[in-house]
Amino acid sequence: MPHFSYRARRKSGELVQGTVEVTDRSAALMQIERLGLFPVSVEAAKGGAAPKPERAAGSTKDGSLPSAFREWYQRKRKPRLQELATFTQQLSNLLNAGMPLTVALNSMTHLESKGIPSDVSKQLKQDVTEGRSLSDAMSKQPLIFSDIYVNMVRAGEQSGALVDVLRRLATHFERFAEVQSKFTSAMIYPAIVAAVGVIIVVFFMTVMLPKFMSIFQGMQVELPPATKALMGISHAFSAYWWLMLLVLIALVVLIRRYRASTNGRRNIDEWKMKAPVLGKVVKLNLFAQFARTLSTLLHNGVPVLTALKITEQIISNVIVKEAIARTREGVTDGKTLAQPLAQSRIFPQLLIDLVKIGEDTGDVPGALQRVADAYENELSIALRVLTNLIEPALIIVMALGVGFLLFTVLSTMFAITSNLNR
Repeated sequence: MPHFSYRARRKSGELVQGTVEVTDRSAALMQIERLGLFPVSVEAAKGGAAPKPERAAGSTKDGSLPSAFREWYQRKRKPRLQELATFTQQLSNLLNAGMPLTVALNSMTHLESKGIPSDVSKQLKQDVTEGRSLSDAMSKQPLIFSDIYVNMVRAGEQSGALVDVLRRLATHFERFAEVQSKFTSAMIYPAIVAAVGVIIVVFFMTVMLPKFMSIFQGMQVELPPATKALMGISHAFSAYWWLMLLVLIALVVLIRRYRASTNGRRNIDEWKMKAPVLGKVVKLNLFAQFARTLSTLLHNGVPVLTALKITEQIISNVIVKEAIARTREGVTDGKTLAQPLAQSRIFPQLLIDLVKIGEDTGDVPGALQRVADAYENELSIALRVLTNLIEPALIIVMALGVGFLLFTVLSTMFAITSNLNR
């Protein structure tokens, strides 16, 4: 079994060296972390080279193609919130252990951080070594680090509380990732039911029904009107599926273009906020996101105008974005935060009242955090209500569709039986 030599730091910051006997480099990193150490470098010891990985099916001889493709994909895609939270928490733990920033960033290149390639940490370390601040180095990688991330890190550097800021950032992203997972979980079951229903109907219309109809037509029986209509639909499915596909693609393109236009996006966002049941979910999510983001920024020392601008960029709904922009203009003119929020007629009274109380007590970030907590709790309840409404509705629609298909087939069989009895 190969040996790996390592250099690592204890929680106190003391540098230690040693060797471990494991199967590969990943196992070496895990073993070092189990010892309560933070790895700085891990290399195969002389005389004990690491084993070559087995070649995966479909890969090149040295396995470089899949690895290169994976790294290219990671560099091109934006990391998920949970991946960013994990990266931030790891960096915070290393700095809290007493590591200098450059050493911590060097260790980050060896730690596995899903979704964020090691090149990110390498570039950050290089920029910091050259004299740039961490926030400036992060601003050079906008795909990974958003404006809220960069501005909070900058505020942490200026206040000397970078570790605390990174912890709050990790918590911030974890909360948003939790909300996203609730949305995803709420929609998984309805999406599966709808997909299965569509597959069953298409299979019946294109495969099963034509076989039944060929039998019925050979008996020279007058078919019921419902059966004739269903046969026409089945024939259209079989003969003109390509035309239907083209129409579907055209509709998708037209909807995307309409949504990309200014008026289209505004109308769609306005409809989302006013839609029955769904509108409540959309508004609760928007207001919770607004309050949570603004609270996190203000709590970490970001100026209110900058915080409002960043929050405006993060919010996707045009209606709320315009309201935030008007609020920022009002604050610029000397108004309190609560006044332009109330004048926008978009934000709920609870949010406005708590912000006003926060301004009176000097704790606006705390007031916004309480607003975010309240709306996130309401959002969980609203998502359950929405799911409980969607599930039976889908089942009813599927039951009606399948029932109609069975009715047409059975009515035809009854017509044939009656004709034979005559």
